[in-house]
Amino acid sequence: MLSDASPATGRRTRLGLGFLGVVLIGVNLRVGFVTVGPLLEEISRDLGISAGQAGLLTGLPLAMFALFSPVAPAVAARTGLDRALWLSLLLLAVGIVGRSAPVPGAVWLGTALVGIGIAFLNVLLPSLVKREFPQRVSQVTGLYTSIQSAVAAAGSAAVVPIAHAGPAGWRLALAVWAVLAVLALAVLFPWLRRRPAAAGAHEQGPDRFRSPWRSALGWQVTLFMGLQSVAFYVLMAWLPSIERSHGVSATAAGAHMGLFLLVGTAASLGSGMLMTRFGDQRAVAFTGAALALAAYAGLAAAPSLVLLWVVLGAAGCGSLIVVALSLFSLRSSSPQQAAALSGMAQSVGYGMAAVAPAVFGALYDAGGRWEPPLLLMAGLMVVLCVSALQVGRDRVIEPPA
Repeated sequence: MLSDASPATGRRTRLGLGFLGVVLIGVNLRVGFVTVGPLLEEISRDLGISAGQAGLLTGLPLAMFALFSPVAPAVAARTGLDRALWLSLLLLAVGIVGRSAPVPGAVWLGTALVGIGIAFLNVLLPSLVKREFPQRVSQVTGLYTSIQSAVAAAGSAAVVPIAHAGPAGWRLALAVWAVLAVLALAVLFPWLRRRPAAAGAHEQGPDRFRSPWRSALGWQVTLFMGLQSVAFYVLMAWLPSIERSHGVSATAAGAHMGLFLLVGTAASLGSGMLMTRFGDQRAVAFTGAALALAAYAGLAAAPSLVLLWVVLGAAGCGSLIVVALSLFSLRSSSPQQAAALSGMAQSVGYGMAAVAPAVFGALYDAGGRWEPPLLLMAGLMVVLCVSALQVGRDRVIEPPA
């Protein structure tokens, strides 16, 4: 009996430790940069930076995502996945603390390091999920995505009270989130000794799997990732302004944003569970895209029903991110190819997400009306619906002949 139970117990322990690692990495993926927004006015006033510079500061992490995502797979191949993840968390912790240092330029350098650390973690986490949970990719992705969204929402709500609680102000309120990264570093440190640095890194060398950059399916996944990122970040940037222009109070608009994050969290969790019930991901992906389409079209055609569009947009975006992150593992044949696909899709996708809010705002400035940019976004969501039917089919990037 003991000999039969021991392997099962060991497997459960390994899965439990693997899931704990995934969750600890996941909770660090958003809270480090979403907590800047609520304090941006205070930071700008204290540092004497303009509104334009403040906009650059909030957009800097997205730029780092686009620039450094393609580098992450090469680093993991050289150092091993576990060590690359640990070093990325260390970089993130240094960046979070460093940006709060009362030193000229520290906020810019620290924010850049935060963006680089999260870029690496974003890319490599799907590879870890594929390695540890090859049969439960969608479920695990949905769980860690919903947890990271909940932590981000809690951080956004807590950061202003923390800033006002003591003389350190915004510097302490931003630095405190390094605790989460340090906790993850401590818990994951044994992984560096449990597995050799290069464990799994060369099981399938770069010549043994097809590069997603040379694959039609790789580009389809990249387009899906980019369009769903655009859908989310445009709403994050402009939804409160759209609501205010239609007579919604600042308090109500803030409450709606909290509701958006809450509904998105629930949608992420539900989508991860639903995807396991179907033979492929087309139904869940298309439904999420259709909800995003309804939200943008509704904001343009019937802005008085804004609360309905907030809920639909949140459900759509919360579902779409889980599908997009799951696709990196589901459409690849190995953890190494998953990292390569993740790096490609997130580089291009976050590049699109960094540009889209500025284009949306420029279209509004040009005409003074929200309908043209909202209808443009609705058109892009139609493309996303078509993309969902393509990438949702059950297939993987073929290996080289």
